[in-house]
Amino acid sequence: QIAYSLIEEQEGKKRAYDVYISFVSLLADPRYCGMPYPEKEEVRTLLRQDPNFWKNRPLSEMMIRAATDDVRFLLNIHEKMMEKLSKVSSWRLAVRSELYCRCFCINDNQQADWPPLPTVPDDIEAEARVPEVDILSLLDVPPGKMGRVIGRKGSSIMAVKESCNVEIHIGGAKGPPDRVFIIGPVKEVRKAEAILRGRMLEF
Repeated sequence: QIAYSLIEEQEGKKRAYDVYISFVSLLADPRYCGMPYPEKEEVRTLLRQDPNFWKNRPLSEMMIRAATDDVRFLLNIHEKMMEKLSKVSSWRLAVRSELYCRCFCINDNQQADWPPLPTVPDDIEAEARVPEVDILSLLDVPPGKMGRVIGRKGSSIMAVKESCNVEIHIGGAKGPPDRVFIIGPVKEVRKAEAILRGRMLEF
């Protein structure tokens, strides 16, 4: 998803803050695979009907095919994406991927044991526009305030993403439920922090 969004930016397309490419859509994109995956939607329907669908044993033929198809195209897609990424975008991919990982691998030492972020490669041409490096900021949300931060149907988060040019993630089921993660350039992240802190103080 990160590589796809960087390639879209690289090709001059406007960044969409609330849209992330799905695996099914990525497979259907002729630039990467160009093939439909209708069975995936069938599996999703079955999973909605039975949340324990993947616990069933023995695995059916359809389950085996679906599990296999979820991974067998990834190497080919990866190769095609890496061919498209410029050196600057490849560096941004390395930085942003590292920051995304940190969102969901948080401990009490505030990432002190994580390695430094990748630096700008020496072989990037001098005339290439190198954007400001992204940073990650963690905001602790007081009990009962997360609703104010998110807003009705995510409206608050979306407004901050669009006005500050940042990525914002909520821990939820995949990470700390009382934390907000902000990724982007330093000035934009600080602006987003101020807005979200203000939302937490609203009555």
